Amino acid sequence: MASVPFLKLPESEVKYEVGNYAEVFCDHDDKNGERVRGWLKGVIVQVDTKMAAVQFQTNVYLTGGWMVPDHILWFPLNSSNIRPFGRRRSRAN
Repeated sequence: MASVPFLKLPESEVKYEVGNYAEVFCDHDDKNGERVRGWLKGVIVQVDTKMAAVQFQTNVYLTGGWMVPDHILWFPLNSSNIRPFGRRRSRAN
C-alpha cells in the first residue's frame, strides 16, 4: 500500500496505548439491561495515528441503533466522546 504524504503527523493531547482503560460516550446496555446513552469504561485494543479502538464487556450500539457484534467501537483520537479512564469527574448540579 502506498504511503500518504503529509506535512505534519497528527498529534493528540492524550496518548492512548493498547491495554489502557478509556471511557467512551456511547449507547450501551446498563446493569439492568436497559439501553442508555452515557460514559462506559472499555479497554483500548488498537491505536493508530488517527483512531483508537475500544472494546467493551457489554453490548454497545451504533448511532443508527445497530448493536455492534464484536463490542468494539472506533473513535478519532481528538474526539470529545473518548477520554482516558481515571479520576471521576463530579457533576455540576
